[in-house]
Amino acid sequence: MNYKVFFTKGDDGYVVAECPAIPGCISQGKTKQEAMKNIKEAIELCLECYKEDNEKIPEDTTEIAEVSVSV
Repeated sequence: MNYKVFFTKGDDGYVVAECPAIPGCISQGKTKQEAMKNIKEAIELCLECYKEDNEKIPEDTTEIAEVSVSV
């Protein structure tokens, strides 16, 4: 399965990774590569919990678009 992930720079300099298809599935790392590794593990753990609880595995219906605004 593939899930989209957002990366943002935290105030502490860490890279924050969030999977919007799985509510609350957030991780971080010192680098983007570390954050990617950590969010992959977090997603896998979340999906394991869904399976254990016999809940439907969330599908990723996330659509990403860039919006230009003037300030």
